Amino acid sequence: MPPLVSIIIPCRDGAAWLGAAIESCLGQSWKHLEIIVVDDGSTDGSRDVAARYWDRGVVARYSPRRGAAAARNTGLAQARGEFIQFLDADDVLDADKIRVQIERLADAPAGAVASGAWARFRGHPGEAVFAAEPVWRDFSAPEEFLIASWLGGGMMAPFAWLSPRAVLERAGPWDETLSLVDDGEYFCRVLLATSAVIFCANARGFYRSTAAPSLSRRRDRAALVSGFNAIDLSCRALLQRCSSPAAETACATNYLRFAYDAYPDARDLVTLAERRARELGGSELRPGGGRAFRLLAKGFGWKFGKRCQRAWHRLKARRAGALP
Repeated sequence: MPPLVSIIIPCRDGAAWLGAAIESCLGQSWKHLEIIVVDDGSTDGSRDVAARYWDRGVVARYSPRRGAAAARNTGLAQARGEFIQFLDADDVLDADKIRVQIERLADAPAGAVASGAWARFRGHPGEAVFAAEPVWRDFSAPEEFLIASWLGGGMMAPFAWLSPRAVLERAGPWDETLSLVDDGEYFCRVLLATSAVIFCANARGFYRSTAAPSLSRRRDRAALVSGFNAIDLSCRALLQRCSSPAAETACATNYLRFAYDAYPDARDLVTLAERRARELGGSELRPGGGRAFRLLAKGFGWKFGKRCQRAWHRLKARRAGALP
């Protein structure tokens, strides 16, 4: 028998897009698969959408609202496949995505994972533009993927991976204490548990960018704590495996990227991230911004520039009526 692939779709209030995600799974050219939708306490009719696919073999599981990581762990406990595909409820897969990766993994080293090309879209997947990034290649040493990615070489959306179940079992479950950056921390452990990364250019996926609020845009304290903890756990895991100068610089860059993003909302975490970066020898990463920000940062420091930038954005929002 060909290997069974389990597709796990966590969903919270994704009724508007869940049907498209499921259809992209049912339309796969690799037919030996199971589809598991785990509803994480939705209130918008997502359960009804999933239930409509019961007669087409889609398994629906419902759980109290515990977060995406817990929903994915519920799906893993249910899954029977030799390979695991994660897919968020608002994203879609190309019809040949899984088949291409399965066929390449058949000739890959034991315990390898497959990555794939991905692009963003808003209205229809056909509008997506694929732009190759430095991490779109094979890696015989998986830790090199992490180093290249953290140094600015791009990333992989969670759905881009296809992983043997045995590798995920070595990596351990999703960390249910995390919300922001939980996928980055999880796939860091997956990569450190694998033997190689096999990139499949024709295994494509589509990441939906919407105007709706998303977890990645959260700025509350709990989300920022999760973001720091996820980065801290990932860096410590990489350095335990590989303490090369390149790995230390990559981790320092990761900490600084968080600091630049989190200031001024979580100043204590920013201070801690900056200290970790210094302990690792620092990084050449600089905060991004327009001409005015760069001038302010050069004269008065990047934190002053960020505060001015934040004040200007709030002023514009008030003028537009978006803020009281």
